[in-house]
Amino acid sequence: MGRFDDVGGTDAQHIEASFSDPDGFAILFDRHAVPLHRYIVKRVGRHDAEDLVGETFATAFRSRESYDLNRADARPWLFGIATNLAHHYWRAQGRSTRRHGELPPGLDGEDQSEAVVTRIFFQNQRESIGKALGQISSTELDVLLLVAGPGLSYEDVSIALGIPVGTARSRLSRARSRLRELLGDSGQYLDDHALVDPPSAATEGSP
Repeated sequence: MGRFDDVGGTDAQHIEASFSDPDGFAILFDRHAVPLHRYIVKRVGRHDAEDLVGETFATAFRSRESYDLNRADARPWLFGIATNLAHHYWRAQGRSTRRHGELPPGLDGEDQSEAVVTRIFFQNQRESIGKALGQISSTELDVLLLVAGPGLSYEDVSIALGIPVGTARSRLSRARSRLRELLGDSGQYLDDHALVDPPSAATEGSP
């Protein structure tokens, strides 16, 4: 059990309180670090996931005064930061391969863009799900992993990625169709969230 499990109040209230008492921001870490870590592991692997979790909260802390305090739940904001950092991570990996010529299997010397390096990361996974994810576009992959991991709603994904709700819906639909096409009847999917519609803001928390 975390040290703040018995602390009430919304994320927004604790963010606002941290303006005058910065230590109060640690409550958000206690509440959200574990699911963020699971999500980042899916994005970049275990080796660098812990560092990116720390960077996610450091970035959030630095920008906390710009947070929309009308949004009680900080998860979409935090997962949006984590998604951006995952993209920065893969862009850096691409630049590194160009500088050092250390190309992972399947990567030629012509194109080490973020999308290509990310795709190779997934395709080098042992599980068929990883190889399938490597064949999904990065914009659709963002939506799929935000729904399949933390189970964000369409509205949450819209906030996290800064896209319209309708765009989130269409990207998830395309990603799920592609997964079914690639994995067939294997039954190996990210989890149940990947293949069902996420809850709307109006139904979240309902029995």
